[in-house]
Amino acid sequence: MKPSKLQDHLRRCDPDKTENDLKYFQTFKDKFQKRPTLARMFASTSQRNDDGLRASYNISLLIGKSEKTAYYRREVNFASR
Repeated sequence: MKPSKLQDHLRRCDPDKTENDLKYFQTFKDKFQKRPTLARMFASTSQRNDDGLRASYNISLLIGKSEKTAYYRREVNFASR
């Protein structure tokens, strides 16, 4: 937003905050940027899921490239139980 429009917006929408100093708005911005969001809360969980998915894909790729796919598929199924 342009500075002139920002000042106009501040006067119209938040007249009680026009007297606050710059430090107030900087701390408000910092708190706003540090608040938890869904992307930040689930970032580590999705990373773990991605690693497991990648490992599963690599195992399946190796089994698919080998000649004895049915044998390895049975071995993997029994090993996971």
